[in-house]
Amino acid sequence: MTTPTHTPRTPTLHPLTRRDFLRVGALTIGGYALSPLLPTRAASPSTISAARAPGATAKSVIMLWLNGGPAQMDTFDPKPKAGADVTGPWRQTIPTNVPGIEINGLLPLCAKQADKYTILRGMSHGIDGHETATYVMQTGTKPGAGLVYPSIGAVIAYELEKNGRLKTLSLPSFITTPAPLGRFSETGFLGAKYRSFIPGNLGDPINNAAKTRIEKRIALLGDLDTLDHARTGTFEQADEFYDKAKEMVMGKSRAAFDISLENSKTRELYGDSKFGRSCLQARRLAEAGVPYIVVNFGGWDTHRDNPKSYPRLMPQLDQGLSAILADLAQRGLLDTTIVACGGEFGRTPKYMTEPEWRGGRGHYGTAFSWVVAGGGFQAGKIVGETDNRAEFVIKRGIAPWDLSASIYKLMGIDPTGSLQHPMGYDVPVIPKDDPNAIVRAPSTGKAGVRRGVAPGEGILKEIMPA
Repeated sequence: MTTPTHTPRTPTLHPLTRRDFLRVGALTIGGYALSPLLPTRAASPSTISAARAPGATAKSVIMLWLNGGPAQMDTFDPKPKAGADVTGPWRQTIPTNVPGIEINGLLPLCAKQADKYTILRGMSHGIDGHETATYVMQTGTKPGAGLVYPSIGAVIAYELEKNGRLKTLSLPSFITTPAPLGRFSETGFLGAKYRSFIPGNLGDPINNAAKTRIEKRIALLGDLDTLDHARTGTFEQADEFYDKAKEMVMGKSRAAFDISLENSKTRELYGDSKFGRSCLQARRLAEAGVPYIVVNFGGWDTHRDNPKSYPRLMPQLDQGLSAILADLAQRGLLDTTIVACGGEFGRTPKYMTEPEWRGGRGHYGTAFSWVVAGGGFQAGKIVGETDNRAEFVIKRGIAPWDLSASIYKLMGIDPTGSLQHPMGYDVPVIPKDDPNAIVRAPSTGKAGVRRGVAPGEGILKEIMPA
């Protein structure tokens, strides 16, 4: 690691003062605090897009996060020839619009969009705990080494700001909807400055009563501001957060969140589930130039009673994912918008029918699937392969850092570059893999070091731009 030649930027944390509390409270609607936000000062509301880096193919990333971990064999890596102890009642597959590619029959709408995405069937990290697996997938790094890494979204926000690509962006550069992920610190050593903005109910039109109430509070804060003229430096960062929060609630930027502005046909395409509405909001935000958006879709920790949970989860996933791909493509945005869909791990290749489980699956980080599309990723392909039980990766292991490095590269960020730690040293964007830490399972799938976890084989060259 090299010592930086410039003074490191150490995040400054101040106690929450009465004035700060009033500022947060004044911009709270429906129980969601809109501050702090990302720290770039609001530009003119009419200029709400970030600049694309030279050589980048993507402007935005939409991560559809399936919180809890979906089962690979019940979604994008079906095993119809396996026994019922693996497949459960969902043995049926469906051909997609790409010859030779089939997915689980629970996803018929996604089958019609397979020419727009690629399935990563070789995902592997071997971690079965939610918190650690979420950290690994969201940051693209392994835990340990005394460092808490930032999430992919925080890194993108940091890099784009550092390179001057957010100067014309009046929206936050990192947004999570409809609720925060939890389970890990999304900003790591980069600090709270780069955490995601949670829009709450900004997707709903603001009514006159709420508008009047907020205007009165803003006027009150303006009066209180006259008490601090001699201390403006103390509140400079809070003022930036406040200005942008005000713009989100009262300014033209609010329209980027407002799905009621969409026509009925488009709203019907996404469906009226929370996930569908959030996907539609994510598409609007990408269209407005927001670089990184996470849609947090919970409920996938299905240890028990899958026959009861799947009729709710699967149709929502099927409609939301297929809709956002079709809509982005129809608008000419898919070429510059990465869509990545998956969870922190997969589920065990054992369908548990015991009374306490009633048809469920456990956590499983040894082999699982993700879907990627757009932004330069080639579509209509499969990368990686598991054995006949979806238990071990037997071809092309994909580590979380292979995926994050590929996303960074498409966004014009050097995955071999470095981030500045507040303590004054450089930290690699993607830590180097330790080839001795994980070993590919043999083709038999019966043995392997660390439960047969497949090592990452590097950036996804198979589907990167030629």
